[in-house]
Amino acid sequence: MMSQHVLIDLEMPADLDKFRLPKGVDERLQYLLDRQDRGEALTPAERLEAEGLVILAELLSLLRLRAQRAIQLASN
Repeated sequence: MMSQHVLIDLEMPADLDKFRLPKGVDERLQYLLDRQDRGEALTPAERLEAEGLVILAELLSLLRLRAQRAIQLASN
């Protein structure tokens, strides 16, 4: 599969902290990951939930970094 580039014009929020998981969602992810780290088995549903939240957290982190870079480039 070939990757594609898509240019999307959107307004960036001034507060880059908005590109983070909400506190309750982050706490749930940490709870699941902590259980897994202690060797406790997660149910299949919990495993899927944790995997989805990790993907979402990584996406938000990438968006935050790209937004920071775009702001830096715009200010130069």
